[in-house]
Order: sequence, then structure tokens, then C-alpha cells
Amino acid sequence: MEVVEVFHMNEGNGDTSYANNSVGQKNVILRTKPTTEEAITDLYNSLCPETISIADLGCSSGPNTFLVVFDIIRAVEKLRKITGTHSPEYVVHLSDLPSNDFNSIFRSLPRYVEDFKKEMGDGFGDCFFAGVGGSFYGRLFPSKTLHFVHSSNSLHWLSQIPKGLEENKGNIRIATSSPPSVIKAYYEQFERDFLTFLKARSEELVTGGRMVLYFSGRKSEIHNPIHDVLNIWTLLAKCLKDLVTKGLVEEEKLNSFNIPIYAASLKEVKMVVEKEGSFSINVLEGFTYDFSESVKDGKAITNSVRALVESLVVNHFGRGVIDQVFNKYEEMIGECMAEFVKEEFINIVSLTKI
Repeated sequence: MEVVEVFHMNEGNGDTSYANNSVGQKNVILRTKPTTEEAITDLYNSLCPETISIADLGCSSGPNTFLVVFDIIRAVEKLRKITGTHSPEYVVHLSDLPSNDFNSIFRSLPRYVEDFKKEMGDGFGDCFFAGVGGSFYGRLFPSKTLHFVHSSNSLHWLSQIPKGLEENKGNIRIATSSPPSVIKAYYEQFERDFLTFLKARSEELVTGGRMVLYFSGRKSEIHNPIHDVLNIWTLLAKCLKDLVTKGLVEEEKLNSFNIPIYAASLKEVKMVVEKEGSFSINVLEGFTYDFSESVKDGKAITNSVRALVESLVVNHFGRGVIDQVFNKYEEMIGECMAEFVKEEFINIVSLTKI
């Protein structure tokens, strides 16, 4: 399955929309803000461009869409006021898959921009926004036109379901019982995708341009630590198995369903960056985030997961079972909340185009 054809976060502003279920992603953005500010400050000090072209890849929709780009611009404005220089013009590219809810973004854009201009005050340069629909696993912009690339909570999503997952029966991604062949297939897909991503950005960024990426990873080189037996994905697999038991879903249908997500280790990230060769590494680190800080109960966790993967579940199993899947999810998580693994490891990567 080509993810670009079907995958998107839930649209609109309803109870299960991404806009209303992305506080966890917001908190990750806030935790990584110092790295982003350091990168844009270094860029401005070294290049002093009259126009700064910024791309946010995997922008999705909702309040988080504008959070990062406005923080990037704030950092530049603070610096240029200290140095007594004129405000540059800003060109902001908001990019995601074509099925992203761009309509919501651009309906809300005038209000956000107007409030931001008032905050910045006199002397603030012109700010232009554009939407760019397409997969970041390929070229999106002309050569040497970007100064700063940002991507949050996105690069763990693969461009497609890896091939060779026939032995992953009963699982919907890498799990404790997954054989080595499945782990290998997932890693090889990640390596191909991340290499493609880096190659595309190396052509689009100016020399000295900066890129800050943060996405789900793992602490250990081992894929199946003992504590990883009950997380959001293993629980979703249990819910789907329940539908099979009830005769609502064929077992073969479940066995052919896999989530296109890979949690890379820092070592794997470094290996791919060095293999591609166009970037120097400024920051490569990670932190553990407890998402129970953002979602306090089973319903909130259920809505957050549904906002992420509903499009994939509907595409594979049909719209008719979706409510049953997530009603069961909420029921199960209520029963096992104490044992439920709420921690997630986040990779932080800051790069400079050589």
C-alpha cells in the first residue's frame, strides 16, 4: 500500500479530529523548542538572508500547524532587533500529504497571521504562506530555495508498508513475537525512505541551510524490550483480534494489516545520515516523553490513536467496523491502564547542509 494515497490525520474539529487530539505532539514541539531556536539562530547569524524560506514538513492541521513556524520567526525577529538589522521577508511552506486538511489550515490562517503581526509590532517583514501537497519522500521544492526545514512527529511514518511481512501474523507492526525477517523488512524500508528524504532535502536546501527533525524512536538497539508488551499498537491489535473472534473481520484480513511506522534508534539515524553524506550532524539525541501528561484517561488516549490511524483502519477493514474497533479500544484500555506503557522515546536531529 502506498501510504500517500490513503493516509491522513483525522480532519475537522470533532471529538476524534487531530486538531483536538494533538496535545501530546504539542508538548513534544515545546520540549524541542531550544534545539529549533538554536538552529535558526545559527542560520541567521551565518547567512543573514534577506528572505528566509521555511518548510514545515508534515504540518498536519490544527493549532500545532502554526506553533513551530511562528516560534522560528520569533527567534529571528528577536535576533535581528538585537543586531539592529531590518526584518527579512518570510516565505513559509506548509507541507503534508495531499489528503491533509489544508482547507482548515487556510480558513484559520488570516486570524493567526493577523494576531502574530500585532505581536511582532512595527518593522516586521512581510510573511507569505503556501500549501504544498505531496510526500516528503521525494522532491517538493526547487533546488537551493530553502533555508530552514522542520519536521515534527512525522518521520517515523514510512512511505509504504514494507514488503515481506507475511510472517507477522497477529501483529500490526514490529512486536515482541515478530520474527527477525519482519524487523529486517521494516528497517530496510526506513533506511530507503530516510535516505530518499535526506537526498531530496539536500537538493532543496541552500549550502549552510539547517534542518531540525524529531520523531518517534527507541532507546535500545533491541526492538522488543520486555516492557514493550502493552502499548497503543499492541492494544489496537488486540481490538482487531476481538473482531475476528466475533466473526466481524476475517483472520486473513487482520494478518495482512500492518502499520507503516518504524521507531529508529539514534545509531540507525546516524548511520543513514552519514551514508547519504550531504549533512553534518549538530545534535543527535533523544528524550523519553510520558504522554500521560497530555492524555489523562482511556477515552483521551483512544481519541488520540483514532485521530492518527483511522484512515488506515478504514482503508483496510472498511468504515463499518471503525466505531466497534475504538469502542473496544476504550474498554480495554480502561481495564489495563495501570500496565499500559505510556512512555515514548523521541529522536531529535539537527543537521546542516554541507
